[in-house]
Amino acid sequence: MTTTPAATVLTRNNVHVSGKPDGRAIMFSHGFGCAQEVWSRVAPHFEADHRVILFDHVGSGGSDLSAYDRGKYDSLHGAADDILEILEALDVTDVVFVGHSVSAMMGVLASVHDPSRFGRLILVGPSPRYIDEGDYTGGFSAADIDAVVLTHSHLDHAGALPLLVKQGFRGRILATPSTI
Repeated sequence: MTTTPAATVLTRNNVHVSGKPDGRAIMFSHGFGCAQEVWSRVAPHFEADHRVILFDHVGSGGSDLSAYDRGKYDSLHGAADDILEILEALDVTDVVFVGHSVSAMMGVLASVHDPSRFGRLILVGPSPRYIDEGDYTGGFSAADIDAVVLTHSHLDHAGALPLLVKQGFRGRILATPSTI
């Protein structure tokens, strides 16, 4: 899938592997505005039987902020590609993928692109839509998005605020049946 060296992928996404080296792999993928620490009370319960994979999406947690590329991350497909690159770098197939919020949809996109890497998808709080618009409520309001951008504006110097927040959530369809 990629020509990016495995060490670069693992550093870029701040990948941590623990648990049983020969156990079935389980990958925990955090949602928007979080980091891998969100799984700190869950992941240890799987370490006795599983190879546990934690990582940060580019622009989050301990990821390499300089790796942020607007062209790559202007849709969920860029993050889905990162998931596949991590699995490839670790030589993982048949992973149990646990994705929270928007990360659930990233996992769906990745599994459609390369189903051989996935055994199970566990989608925690996925949503087909992330913004309130018209009669739909259940996502973020424009004020919510503005508050997130303002709160995290200190990251802007590194270009780490995804277009999904600065521009994309406001009127961009993140995934449609034709893109999944």
